[in-house]
Amino acid sequence: MTTATSAPTPLSRRTARAHAADQPYPYPPPRDFVEPDWRRLPGYRDVTEADWLSAKWQRQHTVKNLDQLLKVYEDLIPVDLVDSIKRDQAERATMSMLVPPQMLNTMGETDLWRDPIRRYMIPAFADRDPEWPSHPLASRDSLHEADMWAVEGLTHRYPTKVLAELLSTCPQYCGHCTRMDLVGNNVPQVVKYRFEMKQKERYAAILDYLRATPSVRDVVVSGGDIANLPIGHLVDFISAMLDIENIRDIRLATKGLMGLPQHFLQDDVLAGLETIARKAVDRDVDLAVHTHVNHANNLTPLVADVVKKLHSMGFRDVRNQGVLMRGVNDSQRDLLDLCFALLDHAKVMPYYFYMCDMIPNSEHWRLSVDEAQGLQHSIMGYMPGFATPRIVCDVPFVGKRWVHQVEEYDRVKGISYWTKNYRTGIEFGDPDALNRRYEYHDPIYTLPPEGRDYWWRHGSDHTPPATVWA
Repeated sequence: MTTATSAPTPLSRRTARAHAADQPYPYPPPRDFVEPDWRRLPGYRDVTEADWLSAKWQRQHTVKNLDQLLKVYEDLIPVDLVDSIKRDQAERATMSMLVPPQMLNTMGETDLWRDPIRRYMIPAFADRDPEWPSHPLASRDSLHEADMWAVEGLTHRYPTKVLAELLSTCPQYCGHCTRMDLVGNNVPQVVKYRFEMKQKERYAAILDYLRATPSVRDVVVSGGDIANLPIGHLVDFISAMLDIENIRDIRLATKGLMGLPQHFLQDDVLAGLETIARKAVDRDVDLAVHTHVNHANNLTPLVADVVKKLHSMGFRDVRNQGVLMRGVNDSQRDLLDLCFALLDHAKVMPYYFYMCDMIPNSEHWRLSVDEAQGLQHSIMGYMPGFATPRIVCDVPFVGKRWVHQVEEYDRVKGISYWTKNYRTGIEFGDPDALNRRYEYHDPIYTLPPEGRDYWWRHGSDHTPPATVWA
């Protein structure tokens, strides 16, 4: 016997009730994407547009010392800031002053003490931490890149990728430069390392190593900054690298894209970049540019013009690798303002924010791992997943690690412990490389009183790990 069944009752349609809500971070950010008028600055009041757009003029008028800085700002720069910068150059700075007019024009002249770009490009003595300007374990080459040179200037740190340092100069020098051991001019605090091989021989040795090492597929071409390399030399080197079968990715690293965009808008530079872009497409090699922008104010339409041209040439991407720094970009608003300016206006992909490395006199810029984790949490969900940058800790002898990958964390002493899954280029004879834990250290001023007391009493007891294994 069959029993009749009634048809299921249809569900009532749900009432739409979602709508835009007030958020901790409001989008869009209230910032116009314009080129600041350089004529508002006393030293540039008579500069023509033609001169401003000239890479030659920008380089000729790059500020190299305090007297030149004073001619730009005149009475807009406070006397006490001038004195503090002067003292910093004599006692703390690890990089000499070198700031193009383009970068100076993005600083806020009404409050230079607090301006985020000034804070990292032209540090003042009063910016530094008075008790701990350096961590006890800070070192000139904090990532031990030179220890991992396969040939001079070629760091083999990761299994399938290498770093090629083609030169040791930049169009601008950042106060927090992780390569302060090599890059730039000597300063009272640091006598810089100099490449010993002749440039032509060094480039040949780098290319020979890449040909002989098929496990390497990815090369970061850096320095220094490729914007300081004559375009013909860059084209020759990249073209030779594109002829190496195992090379599948090439990344050109330049802060000059932001600091001196005029360089990349020169006819010969554009022609050279297009030459290597076409060859990369023909070879099915991914060619990208990595730049270094730390604050939204650094981004202007000139930067966007360069990026647009690179994309039209066939560059796969332009990506940003910023550095997380206190007083510069250490808030949710600062990070998201920068990320949206990169993505919406400049068409640059937010990629990484590195924790500031443990170089000398960098404590005031550095954040703790805990603070970095909080900032990573604070920016999640606002941007597309593909454009949400990772905040990473570059752990000595390990490499980049997302800040939430920490294995163990002593928050009192500020010591985080990290593990890894590959050997660097110098650990071929170390059977325990994948089993040990590697340390990273928070800035001491972020620790609780007992942690700060620990470092006062025991800081000199700690020694960096051995740099080379048999």
